[in-house]
Amino acid sequence: MVVGWPAVLVEGPVRLRPLRRRDQDAWMTLRARNAGWLEPWDATSPEPVTGSRPTFGAFVRTLSAQARAGVTLPFAVDHHGELVGQLTVASISYGSLRSASIGYWVSEHVAGQGITPTAVALATDHCFGALGLHRVEINIRPENGPSLRVVEKLGFRDEGLRERYLHIQGAWCDHRTFALTTEEVPEGLLARWRASRGAPAG
Repeated sequence: MVVGWPAVLVEGPVRLRPLRRRDQDAWMTLRARNAGWLEPWDATSPEPVTGSRPTFGAFVRTLSAQARAGVTLPFAVDHHGELVGQLTVASISYGSLRSASIGYWVSEHVAGQGITPTAVALATDHCFGALGLHRVEINIRPENGPSLRVVEKLGFRDEGLRERYLHIQGAWCDHRTFALTTEEVPEGLLARWRASRGAPAG
């Protein structure tokens, strides 16, 4: 079994748990309903894609294989038991780097309720604790206001602009990189997020 996986992380009504094939109907419905909200930020392939798109089952199998290899953690994001998004810890590296990146999306109908910052805080603490990583980064398009507010709320440090960093919707797009290391949140990111909201522990 891979260290730190599978995992279920909970804070109040927010739960991170492994993405499963049985999530297909809810996931597909959510993505279709949020196409206009999410597609401007979705990564694309710079090479022409031939053939049919992979099925949801194939998508989950690929992520699960990466999780077993210890390089990716694919979480579903639940709120009050309802699937509302996805958070993926990717590019997990050990050795002298001990780093990972976090990507996420949530449905527009729950945006602004503190779900995404809570999910990111849970995942970051899991990376620092269970996985023993030293650094977590999040890369965001400069135009993506909602995602920028997430890292601002959590106190991620702005490390600057990466020019033409990722291929999105047919173009190489700039991203800003935000990061935290374990030394910056000795109390844990979730605890700091709770304190900033005046929320009780637990």
